[in-house]
Amino acid sequence: QLQLVESGGGLVQPGGSLRLSCAASGFTLDYYAIGWFRQAPGREREGVSCISSSGRSTDYADSVKGRFTISRDNAKNTVYLQMNSLKPEDTAIYYCAATRRRIAPVQAMCLPDKVNYWGQGTQVTVSS
Repeated sequence: QLQLVESGGGLVQPGGSLRLSCAASGFTLDYYAIGWFRQAPGREREGVSCISSSGRSTDYADSVKGRFTISRDNAKNTVYLQMNSLKPEDTAIYYCAATRRRIAPVQAMCLPDKVNYWGQGTQVTVSS
């Protein structure tokens, strides 16, 4: 069964940190760009970050630049999202998504209409 599984979500106070993981089973992530998306209640889905299949290129939404870091360990078939200085407005369900690699700027590697596999999501709540 081909699937992505997110983990690492939870409740954290403002200013705190979390590290999300996205693990693949049934296929290798080596050939996929990986994106993180989030959706808060009543809001549209938002792209948070994207990393190329090699890991050499990354992209971030303006709202998380300087606070979030995306990385990957292809040997572990896992992608991470380190989230620091969390704010209440970061509260959302976070999804990872795999898109078959293609020649494109990193800003276009993880477009939601090109995604091949979605994870089920993990809840992140930032509250005091």
